[in-house]
Amino acid sequence: MSFLRRRNASSPAGPDFDVLAMDPGDWPGVLGAGLLPAPDGSCQGVVLRYDLFGGRGPAMVIGNLPEGSPAREVAEGDVPFEVHQLLLALEMDEEVTATGVEEVPVMHEGSLLIVRRVSCSEGRISCVQFDRSDGVLVTIASWDRPITDELYQLLKPLPAEMFQR
Repeated sequence: MSFLRRRNASSPAGPDFDVLAMDPGDWPGVLGAGLLPAPDGSCQGVVLRYDLFGGRGPAMVIGNLPEGSPAREVAEGDVPFEVHQLLLALEMDEEVTATGVEEVPVMHEGSLLIVRRVSCSEGRISCVQFDRSDGVLVTIASWDRPITDELYQLLKPLPAEMFQR
């Protein structure tokens, strides 16, 4: 199962992969995207932020972090990078920790996906992670909305032109 397509050299500037996310036309609200650049100019990840609350803050942050990205390194008991980004966007400064991880099988487009549900000390945060076949870690952090199995059916690669400079 492959969620990522490598682009050829004639592709526009930006990350060298298409990003797994929800098509912005599928959901109401505002979509924001940010690249995590490395000192050498390579892309260390793409973070998408969905504001579904009509300008009152994000409902969801989706991170796509390739192997070797420093944002993937999480100390024991700490929450993933995307949870920190969600808290920053919500202007919340309370400390949130990871309280547990549970692996759950989910069907996605006829294939089995092993999803890790990360429990957080802040009960209004839902967080899941899964690995793509090419080594990219996808993390979805949601505020005040549970992440259900139906959400995975909405996930698809975003068009490459969204990440042009």
